[in-house]
Amino acid sequence: MEEYNLGPNGAIVTSLNLFSTKIDQVIKLVEKRSDKFKNVIIDTPGQIECFIWSASGAIITEAFASTFPTVIAYIVDTPRNSSPTTFISNMLYACSILYKTKLPMIIVFNKTDVKKADFAKEWMQDFESFQSALREDQELNGEDDVVGCSAFSGEGFDEFLDAVDNKVEEYNEYYKAERERILKQKEEDEKKRKAKSLNSLMKDLDIKDQNRKSGQDSEVLSDYEEDEEEDEYQGEVLRDEDETDREYTFPEDRNSEVSEKTDADLQARYQAAFDATAKTASSKTAENIAEYIKR
Repeated sequence: MEEYNLGPNGAIVTSLNLFSTKIDQVIKLVEKRSDKFKNVIIDTPGQIECFIWSASGAIITEAFASTFPTVIAYIVDTPRNSSPTTFISNMLYACSILYKTKLPMIIVFNKTDVKKADFAKEWMQDFESFQSALREDQELNGEDDVVGCSAFSGEGFDEFLDAVDNKVEEYNEYYKAERERILKQKEEDEKKRKAKSLNSLMKDLDIKDQNRKSGQDSEVLSDYEEDEEEDEYQGEVLRDEDETDREYTFPEDRNSEVSEKTDADLQARYQAAFDATAKTASSKTAENIAEYIKR
């Protein structure tokens, strides 16, 4: 975008055009490695309109189709297509791609772990089932106002304004109320999260302060609370101090290697320096930290 001084849409088209000029190299690369795998998946991210209806998209498609057996996989977001109107819109778009490319097509209903695609398969195979679902759907059954007007003569414009007023009432009744509910829920969740963090922090400060006064070193309550949520941190690399003891085999005479023989009282001197400089958290410090978290 900076190099060619383009906006987002222009950058997408230009990138596609530049890629199409190198398609012969892509084809050669696939041919060269064709003995190592059976299938090649070519992802076409971005705006599907740019790829299907542009000259560069046609060049890329034809290049693959003229060299390898090529199949179009049309990916459908299953949860977002549970509505009959959204579903039929996607199917019509798939048909337009099918007739444009004239290539074999597979419709893939994705995210079946969230919502099963049985309803979509039934709608595709049984028109009466789809029609029944469409009747029950509120998006086309009296919910959307339809008006006719002439931009030239102004005929029907008053009817359009009346429809706008009706939709404002619908906005206040449904959309605005739902949006306020979601924002309120987010605010409450954030308050709970901050309160939990504050409680853990205050417990840590209180126990650490007591341990330093008594000269003991023990785990704090928040450490136990974190253990209960350890499932959230699966895969996290442990710190060195958290790992189990390991046997090191470095040569004892290695340069700069610190061991009990080279410096037996290193740990004792370190502990003495720490005790001399360490400060316990005052109540004022705790209050400042708590106030910062509440912001």
